[in-house]
Amino acid sequence: MTISKKAASLFILAASGLSAFAQDDMLKLLDEGGGPKTHEKVMATFKESKIINGQTIETAKAKTMAFNISHLFGNIGVMSNGGVHSLYGLDNVSDIRLGFDFGITNNLTLGFGRSKQSEMLDGLVKYRFLTQTTDNHVPISLAFYGDMSYNPQLPAQFYNGVDASAGMAKNDLQRVSYMSQLIIARKFGWRLSMELLPTYQHRNFVLAAINPTNGGAETNDLLSMGGGFRFKLTTRVAIIADYYYTFSKYRTNNTVLPYYNPLAVGLEIETGGHVFHFNFTNASGLIENNYIAKTTDSWLKGGFKFGFNISRPFNLTHKKEEAARKKG
Repeated sequence: MTISKKAASLFILAASGLSAFAQDDMLKLLDEGGGPKTHEKVMATFKESKIINGQTIETAKAKTMAFNISHLFGNIGVMSNGGVHSLYGLDNVSDIRLGFDFGITNNLTLGFGRSKQSEMLDGLVKYRFLTQTTDNHVPISLAFYGDMSYNPQLPAQFYNGVDASAGMAKNDLQRVSYMSQLIIARKFGWRLSMELLPTYQHRNFVLAAINPTNGGAETNDLLSMGGGFRFKLTTRVAIIADYYYTFSKYRTNNTVLPYYNPLAVGLEIETGGHVFHFNFTNASGLIENNYIAKTTDSWLKGGFKFGFNISRPFNLTHKKEEAARKKG
């Protein structure tokens, strides 16, 4: 059994057990005053815009800005260039991302960010068009998430591996990648929230390559299915995890360049206005256009990294305007 199948099996078993446990307190704390109100919207399915790697159903509130810092250190295990001489990966940096998300409305977020890996610049949009209700009149929440990234590396870096004698035409559009995703979420109780993340990715430029094991060719388009959950231990501490399976013949049992599906587990801690995520993952980047297509590290070979996410929201509304809005 491959690591991806093992991870998927563990995720399904864990989710099933947690779901059964959560049925005992189904939405009991969503309405402390008695029975659920008719069609009342479920709040705080997740605490932040991301689980670890994967997006959540949550959007930035209207007229707020969220400043997000994500950091991914190097591999921990000795077999993957980690070990004591790199302080188990803490001496190295795999990726850093600084991002800003703006709440246009309560259901629409626009944002942008810059990642260390490939110097990637990305712009995002998230629109939540359906929200779960406490009486199950609407049983799930739905959102669309899209991200477009641009790689500004020097030509020698971006086109590394291309045969210079081939005379290939080069243009800036080749540096662009796109990702679109449907976010399907449900809150099963005050403790447990879960998601499914069907995802489509298109890269305008990829190096031609063939998997010698099965003859599968690298493609510009990739389909993947993500999933994740958040299980609250207390009102401020939760266990979080997410996983992506990529449907790619080229990436299946590739003996020349092995690929692995990104799996992340971690702990979420809320302290005042900040939310901290401390996590471990084998993902090779911090945005979907990097880690879905490019993860080449294996958990079983020590190819997992310590990382963290920090998010801080800022209210962009003038104090007088905010007071008048609350009064009205």
